[in-house]
Amino acid sequence: MQIGMVGLGRMGANMVRRLMRGGHSAVGFDLTPKAVQDLAREGATPANTIDDLAKVLTPPRTVWLMVPAGDPTEKMVQTLAERLSPDDVIIDGGNSNFKDDVRRAAQLKPKKIHYVDVGTSGGLWGLDRGYSLMIGGPRDVVERLDPIFRTLAPGADGSPKTAGRTAGTADVGYLHCGPAGAGHFVKMVHNGIEYGLMQAYAEGFDILKHAADESVPAERRYNFNIADIAEVWRHGSVVGSWLLDLTAMALAEDPQLAQFTGFVQDSGEGRWTIEAAIEESVPADVLTASLFARFRSRQDHTFAEKILSAMRYKFGGHVEKH
Repeated sequence: MQIGMVGLGRMGANMVRRLMRGGHSAVGFDLTPKAVQDLAREGATPANTIDDLAKVLTPPRTVWLMVPAGDPTEKMVQTLAERLSPDDVIIDGGNSNFKDDVRRAAQLKPKKIHYVDVGTSGGLWGLDRGYSLMIGGPRDVVERLDPIFRTLAPGADGSPKTAGRTAGTADVGYLHCGPAGAGHFVKMVHNGIEYGLMQAYAEGFDILKHAADESVPAERRYNFNIADIAEVWRHGSVVGSWLLDLTAMALAEDPQLAQFTGFVQDSGEGRWTIEAAIEESVPADVLTASLFARFRSRQDHTFAEKILSAMRYKFGGHVEKH
């Protein structure tokens, strides 16, 4: 298939590369000309403007947005809406609020332009590992785009099959979750859970690090090798995960995590998850506490926050502010 990609940053560019590896053709646009030129050298068709992008794509056109959530995405959707035609598709693969998806889909409906929201997880590693895709939008449109989603998804990644399940697209890493906004809603909760998992690891390693503090009775002090513990947990432990893999990698490179201050940002989805929990009257003690821990990290820093920063840097290339 042919697809236009707007936003050729850390994830957008690698998604184009993965699509081209899978035999699809791509037209790329970015506000940074170098990003466009770099992908053009690898086989993508360059577009210097959104008008160029719209002209090069063959109807019915599919344009995937990988730009920052909020105003940049909003402006780009409106810009594309003025240039696309009935039966064309706009895909938002960023981290938009699902409520914005519902509104945009309704706004585009009179123009007969389809809107699809795709929660995309995979970070810097998606080029080779693939991307977990949580999709919202009209079923017939999603099915039409299936070759794109199947190429971007991890596929047979070695994960064991779940006993009792009838195989479907979820088994290879992508899922149509429902109508407009459903994909980003699922991704929002995914990121809320991510906050909680990361916080649990961070606090556990902080306890291990301080096991030798003078406040602990001398006979119960332990000087643990934190990097080795992270590594041993990776092999056969029930707390094994990709987040732990990335933590072990960061600790192997720098056991003291000296390059991280402990300032931990939040990208929005954690807050929206808590808002949804409040709206649904669902208790979310762990997820709420993990979000508040990030707020506190901006006032004073612990080794736990350095662990969180290290994980965010490893999976997404996020560089925290000082």
